[in-house]
Amino acid sequence: MAKPISELMNTLSKSDQATVEAKAVEMITALRLSKLRKQLGFTQAQVAGAMHIKQPTVAELEKRADIQLSTLRQYLQALGTDLEIYATLPDGSRIDILHDLRND
Repeated sequence: MAKPISELMNTLSKSDQATVEAKAVEMITALRLSKLRKQLGFTQAQVAGAMHIKQPTVAELEKRADIQLSTLRQYLQALGTDLEIYATLPDGSRIDILHDLRND
């Protein structure tokens, strides 16, 4: 019988756990960006052309766990979409971070 992932993770050192968690975040990020790109009907080459970069750079970008907001915005704009980031305050109200930054 297969063990739950939490049991397997507990058998690893803290360093190895951090490595596994970082790789998992990287894989999830890649799946989300590439899935969105494919869902919208774009190839990596088309995105690369719109971003004025090479296709292998798009492939690497889609695999990154940590990406600069400016790069993510450019990637999403190449797909014809916009990036929106909100901060939710304790009272439940939301602030449009990107809009507020652009208007300061």
